Amino acid sequence: MYARRRHRYFAMMGTCITLFVLAWGVVRLWSVPVAVGMCVVAMVIPPLAAMVANRRGPEDRWWDDPSGDPQSDEWWDELDGKKRPRQ
Repeated sequence: MYARRRHRYFAMMGTCITLFVLAWGVVRLWSVPVAVGMCVVAMVIPPLAAMVANRRGPEDRWWDDPSGDPQSDEWWDELDGKKRPRQ
């Protein structure tokens, strides 16, 4: 799952860089307002890419990881209805 998020992130950032380069390298020769619009769109992509890259998937079970504090883990297991063997 991590690889898929990473691929999406790099695809989005590649699109962002491509928009900037095309806007000021090519499109500005014909239309400056369109080039500025392309840059505005490219400006929105990095925050969205960061959200995509850091999103947790439904199969990411980070909430089940033990915290390292036995008393806290036992308390949370009791709340969740789990029986954890004593160590």
